[in-house]
Amino acid sequence: MKIDKESIRKIAHLARLEFDESSAEKMSQDMSQILDWVEQLNEVDTTDVEPLTTMSSEINDMREDKVVSHLSHEAALKNAPKRDENYFRVPKVLE
Repeated sequence: MKIDKESIRKIAHLARLEFDESSAEKMSQDMSQILDWVEQLNEVDTTDVEPLTTMSSEINDMREDKVVSHLSHEAALKNAPKRDENYFRVPKVLE
């Protein structure tokens, strides 16, 4: 499957990517190869294959939920570099 430059521009706009014309050509070739590979996977017969829910065979070690002692509000704020009454004071992250 061939991805044209116009499709690359649309995808780049949606993904907020910027690249020059020579990079767009390379990106077009790479994405076409990826889609060709996916098409090859569609040709594989998977009728008797169970779907995977996880890639790992490990089993979660579940434990019982228990209420245990925890820090009091005051103890948690005790070592805070800055605090504002009952809250941690942190630098502003939004403008």
